[in-house]
Amino acid sequence: MLSVSNLSVQFGKRVLFDDVNTKFVQGNCYGIIGANGAGKSTFLKIISGKMDPTSGQVHLEKGKRMSVLTQDHYAYDEFPVLETVVMGNKDLFTIKKQIDDLYADYTDENAEKIGELQIIFEEMNGWNADSDAAAMLSNLGIKEDLHYTLMKDLDGKQKVRVLIAQALFGNPDVLIMDEPTNDLDFETIEWLENFLANFENTVIVVSHDRHFLDAVCTHISDIDYSKINHYSGNYTFWYESSQLAAKQRAQQNKKAEDKKKELEDFIRRFSANVAKSKQATSRKKMIEKLNVEDIRPSSRRYPAIIFKSDREAGDQILNIEGLEKKFEGEMLFSNVDINLNKGDKVAVISRNSRALTAFYESITDNSKPDAGTYSWGVTTTQSYLPLDNSSFFQNGELNLVDWLRQYAQTEEEREEVFIRGFLGKMIFSGEEALKKSNVLSGGEKVRCMLSRMMMKRANILLLDEPTNHLDLESIQSLNNSLINFSGTIMFSTHDHEFAQTVANRVIELTPKGVIDRHTSFDDYLSDPKIKELREKMYS
Repeated sequence: MLSVSNLSVQFGKRVLFDDVNTKFVQGNCYGIIGANGAGKSTFLKIISGKMDPTSGQVHLEKGKRMSVLTQDHYAYDEFPVLETVVMGNKDLFTIKKQIDDLYADYTDENAEKIGELQIIFEEMNGWNADSDAAAMLSNLGIKEDLHYTLMKDLDGKQKVRVLIAQALFGNPDVLIMDEPTNDLDFETIEWLENFLANFENTVIVVSHDRHFLDAVCTHISDIDYSKINHYSGNYTFWYESSQLAAKQRAQQNKKAEDKKKELEDFIRRFSANVAKSKQATSRKKMIEKLNVEDIRPSSRRYPAIIFKSDREAGDQILNIEGLEKKFEGEMLFSNVDINLNKGDKVAVISRNSRALTAFYESITDNSKPDAGTYSWGVTTTQSYLPLDNSSFFQNGELNLVDWLRQYAQTEEEREEVFIRGFLGKMIFSGEEALKKSNVLSGGEKVRCMLSRMMMKRANILLLDEPTNHLDLESIQSLNNSLINFSGTIMFSTHDHEFAQTVANRVIELTPKGVIDRHTSFDDYLSDPKIKELREKMYS
């Protein structure tokens, strides 16, 4: 279907890809993973023809159509929404436009051309194009009254949905998507997961959403050591198997047959779990292809994120009564009454992301609520990761050692040896620890903020979208750390896997009050009574 031959990419002295040869086969969904800077987005640009490699070539089978989810949200601003979706199938749209132009200049000669084009148009299912596009838009949450609106009149989140519909439209043979779940709510992501799980053609996707990768991927394509290797299975299988392989590599004295048996037991256990799970897609039997040889250790480095508390909190954690907040006249949340219990790990959600940030800012003394009160228990200490961390990096001349020293709790922690050791565990080793804070990437800043939180050793963690900007390795480490944390947590996230594996309680902030349930995240989303209540609370 799609093949890559002798592909090399080099920027100056830096080699991104070195003589890569690989194929992407029909019917498979490939999740492209790799450390930050490994070249995931560059690879997508090359196979979609938007960028030339240093050497080598990409070949798409003759007669096959490729569709790419565009990242340019302004490219179609002057076009109506429905027409933008149909433009996803360029050949179909071109014929449709030719027919319309010929009708506009109607002659006997043109009538004959129209007839010929209409035969081709019918073979392409062109007469159903508008209705198919409309149905896809509706499934992605774009209501009918917006279908004939110009793209420039939509907000950013609506545009993302239209561009996804455009990429999916017309059943492309190869579908390429770079971070398709960005700016989508959980319900829309679930629809997209189900769509791709039943999609019969080839999908190549880059995503930091592990739940999404697990739900849609039949293969993980790992960019490592300047090569790309395909592994049968989804992300969880790849992650757990690579961890197992790394552990085995460290067991020098263990017999080869014992290692093989351990790997085979792992595959068998994983196969049984997948067979029972939703993501065992109807179109794939990927588990049958798993074998011991597929499992290799990765060169990935995972930060050591470990939250510990100086003291255990008492029974009084947080009491909130009648909290309310508006923004430019819009009610973000009202009638918020919450009593937080010791050991609660709460996923705080809302359809309005501004409501979440306003809530955290209100209960951390960074912003005053419009009404209501809150009180923290006297034995509690809070550590907060805000959505916007820019205020912490205003002195851009500080290197990372001096930046982190600001948050040291003891004299020992102020020592350079200690701080460098701490930063090394967070993947800032050697000269990296002397980087100025004003040149850090978004992900590096979040790792610094997490380091600051760890130094505080609080018994209450508050995290507003902690996975933003992080790579998969950091997300996985943070996820595991919060699962193991013995204190109390309130967090907001767009990462489904994160919410499902950490939360034991879900609180939803709405303009008409809160929905508060002691349940898992998946059970909250799937409960029909909660779905009905949610619609009432937002209407």
